[in-house]
This record gives sequence, C-alpha cells and structure tokens, in this order.
Amino acid sequence: MTTTVAYGPHPDQFLELTLPPGSGPAPVVVVLHGGFWRAAYGVDLARPLAADLTAAGFAAVAVEYRRVGAGGGWPQTVEDVAAALDALPGLADAARLDLTDVAVVGHSAGGHLAAWAAGRPLLPPGAPGADPRVRVTAAVLQAGVLDLERADEQGLGRGAVREFLGGPPVPEVLALASPVQLVPSGVDLLCVHGTGDDVVPPEQSERYAQAAAPTGSPVEVRAVPGDHMVLIDPGGPAWGLVRQWLRTRRRDAAAGARLDT
Repeated sequence: MTTTVAYGPHPDQFLELTLPPGSGPAPVVVVLHGGFWRAAYGVDLARPLAADLTAAGFAAVAVEYRRVGAGGGWPQTVEDVAAALDALPGLADAARLDLTDVAVVGHSAGGHLAAWAAGRPLLPPGAPGADPRVRVTAAVLQAGVLDLERADEQGLGRGAVREFLGGPPVPEVLALASPVQLVPSGVDLLCVHGTGDDVVPPEQSERYAQAAAPTGSPVEVRAVPGDHMVLIDPGGPAWGLVRQWLRTRRRDAAAGARLDT
C-alpha cells in the first residue's frame, strides 16, 4: 500500500511511501526522478523503481518536487528535496523506517538531486538544504548531471542547466549546487552510466569520481550497455545491478553491526 504525504503547501510538494511486508523497521530508499528539472516530467518516472524496491524489502519513497516551469528551479527544487528527506521522521509510519540507513537513487537530473542530497552536510550554514535532519548513507547516481558547469558548457538538455539555475553558472552558486563540489565522506557512492548515453555523457560520472579522489571518498563507477533510459527499466540488467548493490551493502552493514556488538 502506498501512502501519499504532503511535505509543503504546493501541489508538487509530496512524497509517496510504500512499505514492504512486515512490522519492523526497513531500510529506506528515496527515489528522485529526472527530466532535466522540468515540469514536463514527474514522479511517474520514479514509481516503477519504487515498486521494485519495495518488493526487494526496502521502504521506498518516491518524491515529487517543484520543477522549472511550475515554481521550481534554484533553490526551490533542492529545498524541496531537503524538505522531503527531513520530513521522514515525522511520518505516521516512521517506526517502520530505519532512518540510520537512508539511500537516495536518482536518474539524470534526479542523479544531480541525489548527489546533492548526499552532500548536504558539507553545505555552509544558511545555504539551501544545510543542516540536514536526515543524513544519507548511500547514493546511486544513474546517468547523473553531476558537474553543472561542464553540463552547461556542453549544452545538455538544450540549456537545461541555465533554466534550472536561472542564468549562467556562477562560482558562488556552483559551490552550493554542483555535486562535484559537494562529494561527501562516509557515504557509499555508486555511479551507473550507459555507454551509449548521448543525453548525459558518461563523462559526468567520471568527473564526479575524479572530484571524489582527493577527498578519500571512493566512488564506484559502473558502465553498462545501453542508452540514457535503459537505466530506469525495472526489468533490465542495469537496474538489477542497482538493486543488488543496495541489497549487498545493506547485508554487509547488518553483518558489521552484529560484529560490533
């Protein structure tokens, strides 16, 4: 059963929580859809992945947020992602959520938002999304737009970055908005990219991994056959890779917790 919860007053500020069978706390995966941050694309892109995750034993949270053309853009879109995550402890079903293990999964512009959410602890006080109430422990970035400056130079999405930022990228905004400048430590990070992706080039994932190297935060980059959209086919091997990665890291974390006790 899926429960829809508003986390703000705007019609697009809502999340959809689907719980797996059982009564105990389940690991949480937040799914952030793509679409170059534009209002033409919505949470329907996230729902099939959320359903698959629930079947695999996760509490899945599909998030809708304000997008460009419908009250979104910088910083409203990222503020919505932050608000949705920080709303989780207050949900009626919060007892079913293991908020010590929260992963974010995002495709394309959703990959940008997932990486940004993982990097929130690095934001300075007063910045949009700073001081997270819920911290991300893992992030899966599927063909993510992870270097906004480079994405703008390449004209990805026919000027999508400038639409999102409200103008050309400037250093003070990039420092708060571009994931390559906000690579977190202590977070499991996986980039998955199609080798034939001509919408968001694989270079974006590679640049994120390069940015992470000096921080000592390893980023696993997995190249898979296919184009931009193959990554969000819940029956395809690219998504199967993500599902297995999430299950393996959860199993390993649980085993580590038992050893610590």
